[in-house]
Amino acid sequence: QVQLVESGGGLVQPGGSLRLSCAASGFNSDYHVIGWFRQAPGKEREGVACISSSDGMTYYSDSLKGRFTISRDNAKNMVYLHMNSLKPEDTAVYYCAADGSNLVRLEYDYGYWGQGTQVTVSS
Repeated sequence: QVQLVESGGGLVQPGGSLRLSCAASGFNSDYHVIGWFRQAPGKEREGVACISSSDGMTYYSDSLKGRFTISRDNAKNMVYLHMNSLKPEDTAVYYCAADGSNLVRLEYDYGYWGQGTQVTVSS
Protein backbone atom coordinates (compact mmCIF):
# COMPACT_ATOMS: atom_id res chain seq x y z
CA GLN A 1 0.00 0.00 0.00
CA VAL A 2 1.00 3.62 -0.38
CA GLN A 3 3.15 4.94 2.42
CA LEU A 4 4.26 8.52 2.93
CA VAL A 5 6.76 9.51 5.58
CA GLU A 6 7.65 13.13 6.19
CA SER A 7 10.83 14.39 7.80
CA GLY A 8 12.83 17.58 8.16
CA GLY A 9 10.57 19.67 10.34
CA GLY A 10 11.82 21.61 13.33
CA LEU A 11 12.36 25.01 14.83
CA VAL A 12 13.71 27.75 12.60
CA GLN A 13 14.15 31.48 13.05
CA PRO A 14 12.18 33.96 10.96
CA GLY A 15 13.90 34.50 7.64
CA GLY A 16 15.46 31.07 7.74
CA SER A 17 15.12 28.09 5.44
CA LEU A 18 14.09 24.51 5.85
CA ARG A 19 13.76 21.50 3.58
CA LEU A 20 11.04 18.94 4.18
CA SER A 21 11.31 15.46 2.74
CA CYS A 22 8.64 12.94 1.84
CA ALA A 23 9.57 9.31 1.30
CA ALA A 24 6.88 7.82 -0.92
CA SER A 25 6.38 4.13 -1.66
CA GLY A 26 3.82 1.55 -2.66
CA PHE A 27 2.42 3.10 -5.83
CA ASN A 28 1.04 0.75 -8.46
CA SER A 29 1.50 3.28 -11.20
CA ASP A 30 4.10 5.83 -12.24
CA TYR A 31 1.28 8.33 -12.72
CA HIS A 32 0.39 10.05 -9.51
CA VAL A 33 0.66 13.41 -7.85
CA ILE A 34 2.32 14.22 -4.54
CA GLY A 35 1.49 17.37 -2.67
CA TRP A 36 2.36 19.25 0.46
CA PHE A 37 -0.34 20.63 2.71
CA ARG A 38 -0.19 22.37 6.05
CA GLN A 39 -2.46 23.00 8.97
CA ALA A 40 -1.88 25.61 11.63
CA PRO A 41 -3.60 25.45 15.02
CA GLY A 42 -7.20 26.60 14.76
CA LYS A 43 -7.05 26.90 10.97
CA GLU A 44 -8.20 24.83 8.06
CA ARG A 45 -5.81 22.69 6.10
CA GLU A 46 -4.12 24.60 3.28
CA GLY A 47 -2.58 23.34 0.08
CA VAL A 48 1.04 24.38 -0.42
CA ALA A 49 2.40 22.77 -3.60
CA CYS A 50 2.17 19.59 -5.64
CA ILE A 51 4.12 17.80 -8.33
CA SER A 52 3.41 15.14 -10.92
CA SER A 53 5.49 11.99 -10.69
CA SER A 54 5.40 11.48 -14.45
CA ASP A 55 6.36 14.79 -16.01
CA GLY A 56 7.35 16.95 -13.05
CA MET A 57 4.59 19.48 -13.59
CA THR A 58 4.13 21.63 -10.50
CA TYR A 59 1.38 23.72 -9.02
CA TYR A 60 1.61 26.17 -6.13
CA SER A 61 -0.60 28.06 -3.80
CA ASP A 62 -0.57 31.63 -5.07
CA SER A 63 0.21 32.96 -1.62
CA LEU A 64 3.33 30.80 -1.23
CA LYS A 65 4.72 30.81 -4.73
CA GLY A 66 8.18 32.33 -4.76
CA ARG A 67 9.15 31.32 -1.25
CA PHE A 68 8.41 27.60 -1.44
CA THR A 69 9.65 25.17 -4.09
CA ILE A 70 8.63 21.55 -4.59
CA SER A 71 10.96 19.06 -6.24
CA ARG A 72 11.27 15.33 -6.70
CA ASP A 73 13.86 12.61 -7.03
CA ASN A 74 12.12 9.67 -8.64
CA ALA A 75 15.18 7.46 -8.32
CA LYS A 76 14.99 7.82 -4.55
CA ASN A 77 11.17 8.00 -4.37
CA MET A 78 11.50 11.32 -2.60
CA VAL A 79 9.65 14.61 -2.84
CA TYR A 80 10.99 17.75 -1.20
CA LEU A 81 9.60 21.08 -0.10
CA HIS A 82 12.18 23.83 0.04
CA MET A 83 10.99 26.69 2.21
CA ASN A 84 12.77 30.04 2.25
CA SER A 85 12.22 33.36 4.00
CA LEU A 86 10.13 31.63 6.61
CA LYS A 87 7.68 33.65 8.65
CA PRO A 88 6.00 32.93 11.97
CA GLU A 89 2.73 32.43 10.09
CA ASP A 90 4.32 29.47 8.30
CA THR A 91 4.20 27.59 11.59
CA ALA A 92 2.09 24.50 11.04
CA VAL A 93 2.08 20.75 10.73
CA TYR A 94 3.13 19.96 7.18
CA TYR A 95 1.69 16.88 5.51
CA CYS A 96 2.76 14.97 2.46
CA ALA A 97 -0.14 13.56 0.46
CA ALA A 98 -0.54 11.56 -2.73
CA ASP A 99 -3.24 10.72 -5.20
CA GLY A 100 -3.48 8.37 -8.14
CA SER A 101 -5.46 10.82 -10.25
CA ASN A 102 -2.32 12.66 -11.32
CA LEU A 103 -4.37 15.85 -11.23
CA VAL A 104 -1.76 18.48 -10.48
CA ARG A 105 -3.92 20.71 -8.33
CA LEU A 106 -4.44 21.25 -4.61
CA GLU A 107 -8.18 21.81 -4.45
CA TYR A 108 -9.34 18.25 -3.92
CA ASP A 109 -9.03 15.47 -1.36
CA TYR A 110 -5.93 13.39 -1.87
CA GLY A 111 -6.27 9.69 -1.19
CA TYR A 112 -3.15 9.05 0.87
CA TRP A 113 -1.62 11.04 3.71
CA GLY A 114 1.48 10.96 5.85
CA GLN A 115 1.58 11.62 9.58
CA GLY A 116 2.92 15.15 9.27
CA THR A 117 5.96 17.01 10.50
CA GLN A 118 5.90 20.09 12.71
CA VAL A 119 7.47 23.30 11.48
CA THR A 120 7.81 26.12 13.98
CA VAL A 121 9.09 29.54 12.94
CA SER A 122 10.04 31.55 15.96
CA SER A 123 12.87 33.60 17.39
